[in-house]
Amino acid sequence: MLDGFKKFILRGNVVDMAVGVVIGAAFGGVVTEMTKAFLTPLIALIVGKPDYSKLKFYVHGTEFPIGEFINALVSFVLIAAAVYFFVVVPVNLLVARMHRADKPPDPTTKKCPECLSEIPLDARRCAHCTQPVMGRAA
Repeated sequence: MLDGFKKFILRGNVVDMAVGVVIGAAFGGVVTEMTKAFLTPLIALIVGKPDYSKLKFYVHGTEFPIGEFINALVSFVLIAAAVYFFVVVPVNLLVARMHRADKPPDPTTKKCPECLSEIPLDARRCAHCTQPVMGRAA
């Protein structure tokens, strides 16, 4: 039973996923701190408060801390942009480059002009309807 668990844990996908989660969490922390250190003051210049993370409003005595939501939203947008531009775009380019090298194989059949069956390129007569067929052009 433990042998099966050990094989499961040491499989490539599980280890890769674990590394991705750890790196993602660390990256999230970096982006959050960058948001607090650089973007919070920048947005605070626009809003007019020195620290917009403390922005809040009240409705019937209930506090709504909108500034923390803005922090989380900016962090999310930055993380999403970083993942897109540094992971998704390069992987898509790599996959496109790999598939660009694979040109489709030359056709080995053509359509019979009479019955539209697939026949070999060099056939002079269709095997299905016995209609004479011109050389390689169909």
